[in-house]
Amino acid sequence: MAKIAMVAGEASGDLLGYHLIQELKAAQPDVEIFGIAGPKMMSLGAKSLFPIERLSVRGYLEVLKHLWGLLKLRRQLYKQILTEKPDVFIGIDAPDFNFWLERKLKAKGIATVHYVSPSIWAWRKNRIHKIKRAVSHMLALFPFEPALYQQVGVPVTYIGHPLADALPMEPPVEQAREKLKLKKDTVVIAMLPGSRQSEVTFHAELVLETAIVFDRLMRENGQQAQFLVPLVTRETRDIFTSAWHQLLTQKPETSIDLQIMFGHAHDAMTAADAVLVASGTATLEAALLKKPMVITYKMSNMSWQLLKRMRLQPYVGLPNILAGEFIVPELLQDDATPERIAQTLYNLLADKVGLSALQEKYRHIHAQLKQNSAQKAAAVIRQFLQA
Repeated sequence: MAKIAMVAGEASGDLLGYHLIQELKAAQPDVEIFGIAGPKMMSLGAKSLFPIERLSVRGYLEVLKHLWGLLKLRRQLYKQILTEKPDVFIGIDAPDFNFWLERKLKAKGIATVHYVSPSIWAWRKNRIHKIKRAVSHMLALFPFEPALYQQVGVPVTYIGHPLADALPMEPPVEQAREKLKLKKDTVVIAMLPGSRQSEVTFHAELVLETAIVFDRLMRENGQQAQFLVPLVTRETRDIFTSAWHQLLTQKPETSIDLQIMFGHAHDAMTAADAVLVASGTATLEAALLKKPMVITYKMSNMSWQLLKRMRLQPYVGLPNILAGEFIVPELLQDDATPERIAQTLYNLLADKVGLSALQEKYRHIHAQLKQNSAQKAAAVIRQFLQA
């Protein structure tokens, strides 16, 4: 029986692992999968030795706070993987955590596949030499990535992105609105403050204040707005709900149509007229769903200053990186104010000509990324299982 160790670091990695496991099990139902998995991967039988939330920390200062626990967890996981002797190890994203594991496991003779190239094209380009020592094969989601690895002799396969395979070219907006029982004749805004607890902590107040300002803009122009806030875990929902209650205590006159959801991010974005989203994989999903969006992100000031110095591109959002230009606005750190974000969302919805052009660019990105990625990834993994 084939045995695979997998480590996913957050919700987006859990989704990638889910699609990969589906494809692997279709050909080999008895394959055993263990490591660190999220709820989607576990629903297909993957055994998680530690909670995925333990890895979901972003920002230098935030990582430093949890560093000792992360290092201890990684050593324990490494020992357990060696004991289990898998046929192959698959690190799904979480590069700072997984590359150490991959380097150690590769040195012990275990093949290592890394699923999702880290953004060496955006920052810390010299990492590619460490990657070469750690990785037996790289699975790249974006078409411009393979050339970077081929230059230094790292085996690589462009597989496209699973989201592009899963999502239709034209999203079923009315169907999603009916499913969520949304009011008619209202403007629907999906607001995604992030999948990590640290992200929601930084973004909750910003998102709520933005909703209040946007709602006021809509009322001034004789329209109504609804806000959908899908959150991935109970912990992130608790953080956001607490921020909402605190704001209502401070501003008891606040009256907006806000629905906090447990999951259903895909439905919320499909139903939305526009999306406010924290930078990450959700920006790509919003683009594939053809939604106008504002990308935002906030972190500690020290983390932000360090990140700014290492950036190689002017963009942080995946739609802009894939397009090679600013097709959607990014309001980050000090630029991320409720007034600016709300006004930008309002302007996007008012510009019908610009919206049509934007959706055409989204369709081009969608077609480029639609590669039957899970099949291609599974084909690479099966080569290692056969070997």
